Amino acid sequence: MTAERIEPNEDASRVMVIAAHPDDPEFGCGATIAKWANEGKHITYVLLTSGDKGSHDPAIRPGQLAAMREREQRDAADALGVENVVFLRYADGVLENTLALRGQLAGIIRHHKPHIVLAIDPWKTYQLHPDHRAAGYAALDAIWAAREWNLFAEQLVGDEDPWRVSEVYLFWTDCADHWEDVASTIDARIKALSCHVSQVGTDVEKLDERIRERARATGKEHGLEYAEDFKRIKL
Repeated sequence: MTAERIEPNEDASRVMVIAAHPDDPEFGCGATIAKWANEGKHITYVLLTSGDKGSHDPAIRPGQLAAMREREQRDAADALGVENVVFLRYADGVLENTLALRGQLAGIIRHHKPHIVLAIDPWKTYQLHPDHRAAGYAALDAIWAAREWNLFAEQLVGDEDPWRVSEVYLFWTDCADHWEDVASTIDARIKALSCHVSQVGTDVEKLDERIRERARATGKEHGLEYAEDFKRIKL
């Protein structure tokens, strides 16, 4: 299968990335985010947790780790050209796709009005991380709710209308049908990932090799030097 060629949508200027943890956007689609930011798109991150359980060091308390990972995420977002970073600060490791989370995300979508949302594919085969599954389902359920007049109608104050997202790009997917050429921004992805020192350490050379190898393998069958792949859903 060759890479899908899609003409840029000039109207799709606002992009939202909904993910479970700090570093998920960079690992999942960081080069695409940088590419779109360079093209003038306005990117907003919504992180459902602050990754407060993401360490095996017993000397670091969850609150300390959360503060550290939020700083790392803001630095990584800056490296990619992301304009806004929103932390919802749900507990790491026990995230659930509740009605309350769905409503909160629907409200955020209605407020920011993204044309495109990137999220984790919750249907990935043998996706063992419960937070990743929950985050993917919550994002998709909220996208649906945000466009409906009678769902979370209390959010539609005054002249506020529902908001219909135009496209969804699911990353970490087994059903890719869209490949982004990211040769021009693979360096930015690696730079952003290197900000997450608590997760990737300080060996940038090893990180560089790992990320390039995966992006090269993703692009190889589609005639691209480096690529990131997605399941693309048009709404």
